[in-house]
Amino acid sequence: MRFFVLGDVSVDLIYFLERIPEPGEEVPAQRALMKPGGAGGTLAAQLASLGHKVFLAGRVGEDPFRRVALSELERTGVDLRYLQEDPERQTSSILILVVPGGERSMISAGGASRYLDAAEFKAKHLDQVDALVLSAYALVGGPQREYAVKALDTARKRGLPIFVDLGTGAVRSVGKTLLEYVRGVPYITMNQQELLALTETDSISEGVGALQGYGLENVVVKVGAMGSIVVTAKQQELVEPFPVENVVDTTGAGDAFTAAFAHAVMEGRDLVTAARLGNLAGALAATAIGAQGRLVTQQDLLQTK
Repeated sequence: MRFFVLGDVSVDLIYFLERIPEPGEEVPAQRALMKPGGAGGTLAAQLASLGHKVFLAGRVGEDPFRRVALSELERTGVDLRYLQEDPERQTSSILILVVPGGERSMISAGGASRYLDAAEFKAKHLDQVDALVLSAYALVGGPQREYAVKALDTARKRGLPIFVDLGTGAVRSVGKTLLEYVRGVPYITMNQQELLALTETDSISEGVGALQGYGLENVVVKVGAMGSIVVTAKQQELVEPFPVENVVDTTGAGDAFTAAFAHAVMEGRDLVTAARLGNLAGALAATAIGAQGRLVTQQDLLQTK
């Protein structure tokens, strides 16, 4: 399959701490690392690792971060013909504070990603692909939002399968307006917190009901240790998690889920099976440090049926 992926390409600055410091407090880091990240870059790397042809639309600076941000994309063979270089702005970066158990807090600097030049998008870019995969961070603002809207409109007109993955930062930045941008998208994935915040509801069932008013008929809600919930017009099913040991960093686990889910749907799997494979991919991704530290392969997905 051939995927067109749109989203941030960034560098993750990861600090492992015993606890998050209080305001004005300094705490020592047990370890500090620099890794490739960004939702767009991670989705692309995961899909390429699963054996697909992937075209990535993103923007990076002409700075030292660029080499790190692109390292796994180049290694996995992602096609970077639509990658833009920004002569003025730094490659996007995210400061990630990780505490025992793998949970994290993040500080993001949008950098070059937000300035993805929409004038460079051409409808013919989607002539050669089977599906569009978009991170909702591309809809946060700036020229990148215009690029994303153009890509979504073109994909809709061509009847391409579209997969959109939300993100906590995107939901907080854009709010309910985000629903207008993704109206009618065939497949959308999000976690429980994003669902409740986006729909301003108090329960998953209420939130899903609100989404259906926007023509979102195939929704997958990631619920952490409980797995995920597949919601369509005809079913609502909890899909069991895939337990793993040695969870060290949950950064990128949601992107791994979405990549495996899109992979499975495009391979003809039903939504419950696709979500089950997504659960597995997300769990495996959390066993290594960094968003792209553990890329999933088709051989990995044979662990579940």
